[in-house]
Amino acid sequence: MGLRKNPLRDTNHSEVDAGPLNDILFILLMFFLMISTLANPNVIKMSVPRSKSDTKTKQSVVVSVDKNKNVYVGATKVQMDSLESALRKYINQGDSVKPAVVINADSATQWGEVVQVMKVARKLGATTSATVSGSDN
Repeated sequence: MGLRKNPLRDTNHSEVDAGPLNDILFILLMFFLMISTLANPNVIKMSVPRSKSDTKTKQSVVVSVDKNKNVYVGATKVQMDSLESALRKYINQGDSVKPAVVINADSATQWGEVVQVMKVARKLGATTSATVSGSDN
């Protein structure tokens, strides 16, 4: 940056030549504009692992027990004696994915019924989880 004196002004004041600064700012602006248009974040090359077989999702079967000791697999009413055969249709024991049985019980249902359903499901190799719904009136 060259400091030069303005011949028209007082001799004590100096002036800075900003011409080269404008050139540098223009070059930097052009550089960043060109780089930002070339850099596309959607074009990232990645090595994604692939599988030869389909992935299986964990299947779940819903078993409902109401306050009258009625047992439903999905929306189908079944007897407690035939619960194992009804669940066997939904649970494939040869699968590598462990199925899940979700037990929905009414709050007035005795826990013995829920435990029986859990025993049958575990016998078939499924994991179980129980939820209680309804009001205690």
